[in-house]
Amino acid sequence: MSDTETVSRSAVTAPAAGPAAAKPPRKLNPKIKIALGQIAVVVVWLGSWQWMSGRLIDPFFTSSPSAIGQQLLEWFRTGSIWPHLLITLQEFGAGLAIGSVAGVLVGFTLGRLPTTAAVLNPFVTVVYSMPKLALAPLFVLWFGIGFGSKIVLVGLISFFLVFYNTFTGARDVDPLFIDSLRIMGANRLTIYRRVVMPSAAVWVMTGLRIAVPQAVIGAVVGELISSNQGVGYVIANAAAFFNTTGVLAGVALVACVSVILSQLIIVLERWATRWKQG
Repeated sequence: MSDTETVSRSAVTAPAAGPAAAKPPRKLNPKIKIALGQIAVVVVWLGSWQWMSGRLIDPFFTSSPSAIGQQLLEWFRTGSIWPHLLITLQEFGAGLAIGSVAGVLVGFTLGRLPTTAAVLNPFVTVVYSMPKLALAPLFVLWFGIGFGSKIVLVGLISFFLVFYNTFTGARDVDPLFIDSLRIMGANRLTIYRRVVMPSAAVWVMTGLRIAVPQAVIGAVVGELISSNQGVGYVIANAAAFFNTTGVLAGVALVACVSVILSQLIIVLERWATRWKQG
């Protein structure tokens, strides 16, 4: 048999390399990979904590994830936590709304008025440098232990975080776009609506994303200092009775609320900046 015939028969009998054989192995979606990694971190952390509680560490000082979970379930089952949670959310929402709106307005105004911004810059820096949470007792003295002091504290925290980002975004607008609209006869309102606000939207949403968890902390700290309602009051009441499980359950609740609200802001950010993503 000749070499030519041997090669021909081998080509006939050998399996054809189809598309399936050449297809590379399927890779895991990066988002799924990140989510699995985050779940693994949480499982290891909580599992280690649960194992060490009662073995290496006294539960009186650290409690345990199972006890904290049972406490949260008990709060929600009986409904005792809902009034306090709603109070905290109302303080957070009112303070964030007032502070954010004021921050956006002042940030846009000073961002387009460089001379005025230069004059006021040292004074704004002084006020911003003040520890806002340290002013909470003073706000209680001025506005009482009710809603007022917490709203002022949350509003002040939110204002500066949103203001500085909005101010930076308003100054970061490309002058070429503004000059182009002016050449076409656009007035100041049109320039703000068509160029300045869309360009600064990313900065504004970044400020809001940073302000949300800080605003939640501000509301809870205000309740810790002086209040008879709210999640902060629940935490303070548990601490007064050396109830570690109650304290950590309240902290876990605050953390969960902050995460949920931050995710809502991320969704809002994607909607507000959809022009950039497209």
